Amino acid sequence: MSRLPNRFLTATGSLLLLTAGPASVNADLLGGLLDGSSDDTTVESSEPTLQDGYDPKGRFSDPFAEPTIMVDGKAVETDEKCIPRADGTDECKPAAGTMALLKDGRLLYLNALEGTENVELSIVKEFGQVSVNDQSRVLSLDKKDSPSWLKPSPLDAGANPDGNDSETLLDGTLSDADDTSKNDGALFCSDVIGLANGNVMAVGGTDYYTEAGVVELEGIKNSRIFDEETNTWSQSGDMTYGRWYPSVVTMGSGELFVASGVTKLIKPVYPEDPLNSGRNVVQTETYNPCAGAWTQNPSTADRSLPLYPRMHLLPNGHVFYNAGGQAFNPFGQGYDQALWNIAASFNPETQSWTDIGYAGLPLRLDEAGLAELSSTLNITNASLDQASSLLDGVIESPTDLLESGADLDVTEDDLKMAIAGGMRGSTSSTMLPLKPNADGTYTDVELLTAGGVPSYALLTNPGGYLPTDQSRIDLISTNGDEIDYESRLTSPLNQPRWYGTNVLMPDGSVMIFSGGDRDGVAAPGLEGPIRTAERFDPETSTWTEMAMGNRARTYHNTAVLMQDGRVMIAGHSPINTAYLTFVDLQDFGLAPYDGRDPSFEIYTPPYAMRNDRPVIKSAPRNLTIGDRFNVTVDQADEIDKALLIRRTVMTHLVDSDQRAVELVLEHKPGNKVTLTMPDNHNVVPAGEYMLFVSKDTEEGRVPSESAPITVVNESLECMAPADDSDTTTTTEDGIIESTLAIL
Repeated sequence: MSRLPNRFLTATGSLLLLTAGPASVNADLLGGLLDGSSDDTTVESSEPTLQDGYDPKGRFSDPFAEPTIMVDGKAVETDEKCIPRADGTDECKPAAGTMALLKDGRLLYLNALEGTENVELSIVKEFGQVSVNDQSRVLSLDKKDSPSWLKPSPLDAGANPDGNDSETLLDGTLSDADDTSKNDGALFCSDVIGLANGNVMAVGGTDYYTEAGVVELEGIKNSRIFDEETNTWSQSGDMTYGRWYPSVVTMGSGELFVASGVTKLIKPVYPEDPLNSGRNVVQTETYNPCAGAWTQNPSTADRSLPLYPRMHLLPNGHVFYNAGGQAFNPFGQGYDQALWNIAASFNPETQSWTDIGYAGLPLRLDEAGLAELSSTLNITNASLDQASSLLDGVIESPTDLLESGADLDVTEDDLKMAIAGGMRGSTSSTMLPLKPNADGTYTDVELLTAGGVPSYALLTNPGGYLPTDQSRIDLISTNGDEIDYESRLTSPLNQPRWYGTNVLMPDGSVMIFSGGDRDGVAAPGLEGPIRTAERFDPETSTWTEMAMGNRARTYHNTAVLMQDGRVMIAGHSPINTAYLTFVDLQDFGLAPYDGRDPSFEIYTPPYAMRNDRPVIKSAPRNLTIGDRFNVTVDQADEIDKALLIRRTVMTHLVDSDQRAVELVLEHKPGNKVTLTMPDNHNVVPAGEYMLFVSKDTEEGRVPSESAPITVVNESLECMAPADDSDTTTTTEDGIIESTLAIL
């Protein structure tokens, strides 16, 4: 696409170029990090390459947390997690169960499971009454990494102030769903996603109440938008279906696609819709950001998926389901859960799904004549013709599918893959950096799946209890609407890991943080924490143990890449021990179960402990597809790679939009490199990104700190930033240059 004369700029674009972020990678965080220069001058040759205290495993900072708690209307400064109110219940600091990097470098985070600390005997019996809507916060770091907090308005994002119209059993005769509004609009268990204009949307969430004597968690229909300029939440259009644990993906058009979630978790019984009882929401919906409204997709777009399905936008515009999600044992299974083992692709043009294969097996369902397997078994859209085509016994038992793979002369590695193939619970699915073909196009996607709870090759089981150390890469090759799929094993993790959070790094690697050695939802309180981070090298397909964090973070942990290349680590908000009350068994080597952890730590990778990191001195603020642009750097001859990384918006291991795009790079005379944007918004959906350039060294790839980039979709006028023509110039050969320096 050619560059239009009227370019766009966010309202704060020029100023952001001058501030470039609130934290310097070399600044001192509460005594936990090293001092160093952060100016934009070329590193002197006499300065050592590695900083004093350099550690090839990286380093975690000392933990830090919000210093005050509001108790009975008064701010109390304390290092404690909770303070008793006058009525004897506890008021606690929120934990970052969800975290998003805003376009100005601040961090928005949302609490999780607020009120669990006030359960006296059993969360199953009491949580419908003691739960409250979760709080939100904005965390800022100054240039010395000193933290400060801001409270958005309203704190709980304002959904359902008068209560939610709950879908109760028997017209509410067994329910107290209408006796409170304090917990009818919780942000907990929504999915969060970055919009094209830099705001953040939370989709779905939780309405808590007691029904038939036990707690119910009902998915709500709300969608809420956080405006990072005003620090306020506002309501957008409601979905047709209430969704708890949905997943949302930004499509190339800028519209949002939502799938799965459950309307009622504990007792998914819908008297007015019996066919949808006993399973997750199969209907999908699409959000128009300009209209602020959701539209239900036709029945051909229905699909049974696990909660928080791991989905990704492919370069051809399809949405790919990578056979991962949250089974939420022991409550979140469905009668059609066998279908969750099948990787599939959704085509937004035809509004239909194609089944690709049993995840991790060398068997293509479309080539085996089973391309419509899941739609056949979806009771709402089955057909007799499809059913008759499956009567040859291929799917009569789990072993039949495995034997079909064996008939294809699979290797021993393929058989190993089959054991932990299929649906993987509580695992991250991470898109490795997208690389251009020789002609500059992007067609291939590699998805990394590591750890989590496998199905153990059983079609009928959505997940077990013990996690795996297995790691695999699924290669999806696109050619128009055609999709090829194959899997390969990588080296395993150094230890099995449940609920590890993956972060895509600017050196092209993937880091995994936190988690546990057993499923902390199936049996909360009995998992051992994993504090050692690991690093995956895509070049060698190996995992290496890195530094150890200070705090144990199992359930509802988060990790977000910051704009200087470090990682913010946070979270840990467990379910009460054994679904009763909090019993802390840390003395036995298990995870802390004395309530949520409101603290944060910053992980500094080895590359950020160097004095010779490349420096981006200037770059355009706003770009669109097809643009060629110059970046001024201080080590142009050594720069050989540029990654455009979308800002992370992470909850429950899920950021469907997390992606890095390697840009075509040309060296120019002097201190400039020329980069080329992809020509397809399916590769770079509109939104906020960070541009990193890097060089190769003996110790590994060394990236710069980032320059902020807004990718503009010029057909989304409602999301268009202001004109930036006064801050950029265009050369005679059509290359865009910034006229502002990044200080």
